[in-house]
Amino acid sequence: MIKNPANVGPPPKSSSLPDYVYGNLRDDIFGLRLLPGDQVTETDIAAYFDVSRTPVREALQRLQRDGLMQGYVRGGWEVVPVDFKRYEDLYEMRRIIELHAVTRLCRDDTTIDQLLIDDLQKIWCCPVSERQVDGLQVASLDEAFHQTLVRATGNLEMATTFDRLTDRVRIVRRLDFLYGDCVQLTYDEHAAILGAIAKRDSAAALRLMTAHIEDSHVSVRQLTLHHLHSVRSGASAERLPYLPLKMQRLS
Repeated sequence: MIKNPANVGPPPKSSSLPDYVYGNLRDDIFGLRLLPGDQVTETDIAAYFDVSRTPVREALQRLQRDGLMQGYVRGGWEVVPVDFKRYEDLYEMRRIIELHAVTRLCRDDTTIDQLLIDDLQKIWCCPVSERQVDGLQVASLDEAFHQTLVRATGNLEMATTFDRLTDRVRIVRRLDFLYGDCVQLTYDEHAAILGAIAKRDSAAALRLMTAHIEDSHVSVRQLTLHHLHSVRSGASAERLPYLPLKMQRLS
């Protein structure tokens, strides 16, 4: 039986048990402690969080609706493996939304939230010496950059759709920031996109954003199972107690 470690405290009073388990599992997936293909059981997760299987099952079913987990047999669950066709589809949708967003942002439109754009300028147009260098931190900032651009258009329905899309490409994007040489390039490209938007240069903004998305897409295509194995080896000291060695599968 897996014991609940001391650093996993009880759920906050404002949180239900399913929300508590869901939030922790989701953080483990996006923190790359659970990788695509990893398998877990409801029993082990329940023991780890010191809860019954009912809230665990509810949390896992919610993650399944998010496209992050899938059930297979007798209380067993798997982090959704990398599906390259799925990512092709998601990147196509990403391209459509973001190119529309930058087109809108280059117009003299009263619905545009200029304060959001100004905030992005402070983050991405800073001196090189002030740039973040940690891959996962920059990955989070990168997500916020793209989400904020879409939200700044004032179309909240489009922003909500884009937020869901961001969740679904997060794992491979974070692997890209860990293994690719994209941190400094991301700063340069984001600053250039913001510069074109500031000048209301729609043609330049579209060209820069198209190249930026395609560079990211190419990196995702080059993602290999070797990268996943490397992440697992590097994170061995942080192995999750509810992730049995025999249940691990990277395929």
